[in-house]
Amino acid sequence: MTERRAIGERVDVFVSEPSDVDWARQRARDLARREGFSEKKAVALATAVSEIARNIVVHAGRGELCFRRLIDGERRGIVVVAHDQGPGIADIALAMQDGYSTKGSLGLGLSGAQRLVDEFQIESAPGRGVTITLTQWDKDDPADD
Repeated sequence: MTERRAIGERVDVFVSEPSDVDWARQRARDLARREGFSEKKAVALATAVSEIARNIVVHAGRGELCFRRLIDGERRGIVVVAHDQGPGIADIALAMQDGYSTKGSLGLGLSGAQRLVDEFQIESAPGRGVTITLTQWDKDDPADD
């Protein structure tokens, strides 16, 4: 069994306005392309990053996304850890449901982001902000075959 590990430098993107969301999306797509991801995987990661960054701007006002390259045997990946110091999420299960929104949107941001990446983790509590970890691999896990 191989052990996944981060390689290379960490890239931080700070978000506090809509143009920062675009910048975060572009960084994700560029990094995925450099790592040799398919266009489908690169666009999926970029879209998930965009949704999470937009949520930070709308709900917390500001936060950061940290990008790292990963290696796990023959697979290459990208992990993105998004964190804010906003109001947090009282009911994560409810927030993850399609159609749930506190700001009048379509309510597909978190659940959509989860569907677009290979691994998704969310941690939050009221008054303690939100941390979301997205992981996208260049190819499927050979153990799943």
